[in-house]
Amino acid sequence: MTSLFPVLSRSFFVGLLLVAGVATTAQAQAPLPPEIAARSYLLIDMTSNQTLAERDADAPSDPASLTKLMTAYVVFTALHDKKLSLEQTLSVSRRAWDERKGGGSLMFIDTTMTPSVDELLKGMIVQSGNDASVALAEAVGGTLDQFVAMMNRQAQAWGLKNTAFKNVTGLTEPGHKSTARDLAVIAGHIIRDYPKEYAYYSLKDYKYNNISQPNRNLLLRRDPSVDGMKTGYTEAAGYCLIASAQREFPNLGAGGTGGGPRRLLSVVLNTTSMEARANESQKLLNWGYQAFETVRLFEVDSVVTTVPVWKGKTDQAKLGANGALFVTMPKGEGGKLQTKVERTDPLVAPLVKGQRVGTIKVTTAAGTAVTDVPLVVLAPVETAGVFGRAWDAVRLWIK
Repeated sequence: MTSLFPVLSRSFFVGLLLVAGVATTAQAQAPLPPEIAARSYLLIDMTSNQTLAERDADAPSDPASLTKLMTAYVVFTALHDKKLSLEQTLSVSRRAWDERKGGGSLMFIDTTMTPSVDELLKGMIVQSGNDASVALAEAVGGTLDQFVAMMNRQAQAWGLKNTAFKNVTGLTEPGHKSTARDLAVIAGHIIRDYPKEYAYYSLKDYKYNNISQPNRNLLLRRDPSVDGMKTGYTEAAGYCLIASAQREFPNLGAGGTGGGPRRLLSVVLNTTSMEARANESQKLLNWGYQAFETVRLFEVDSVVTTVPVWKGKTDQAKLGANGALFVTMPKGEGGKLQTKVERTDPLVAPLVKGQRVGTIKVTTAAGTAVTDVPLVVLAPVETAGVFGRAWDAVRLWIK
């Protein structure tokens, strides 16, 4: 979920979800974001993959327990690869038990217990247990060092150049760093890649060994549209929160008709208190929903245009966007968007599905460019027989 957009001030840059490698081409006027009392912050519309607001989103920061997002992602991957099962019980090592000496959050497991993977995930995600994080990391990686290497390889695979992990818990350590933007990428991958496991982040509390602890994400109890994600705190990091909300909106259908869910993701780093991180996150989420609207211009596999094909078994090709196309605009502007197709002419078979043959240009009613989207072949067109190719060759020559 890499952002395509620079820092916002009085301008707003538009992008897409599900259409990879597309850069924006123009800017449109947008409301100013509210004042946010955090050292750095970021707000992303995950439905369109657009950055709505940010400040110092690439500044290195101590991620505290937001680190556990990557810890969880690596464990979720192991579960999907059948290297672990939720029902599997794990022994608790002395190293995991030693987290009691570190002063961080705990699930309160000890070496006499054999918690299940499911219980440890709840302990790590809901209770932010450092001991649970270590137990899971040892089970997946064999050693903590090997698991941390797995975390860093995943970060590199996503292109997170400003992130380096030194431990699995988020305790302050030299060289252990991330940024608001990189953390948003990790959070986005959990939501998209592992939607079933993402449900852990909506749990409001968890009880283990007769010790009940609440989820420290206060928005889970204040805003019914918030369904995750993760809190963090160290003295170096301050109070941090990544929050995600999903609300239903009436304009997300194809062409702006019909309803659908719209998801926002906020990141606030280095605030002054638990209450402050919740309030600043809520402020960002509410502003994002109130100041902008997201419109679905095309459904998945929606035919944008049908055009003639030469030397093919069929004489027409169906063309469209490579996936559903969403665009977020300042409120009131979404319904004014227009599209124009520019394509290769003539089109000559064979054509393969997904082959780019042109561009869909999205503009405002005034003609201001919003973004360019690849125009691709939606269904393959095979080459015609010898006679068909010869006949079309003559027609093309005459044309």
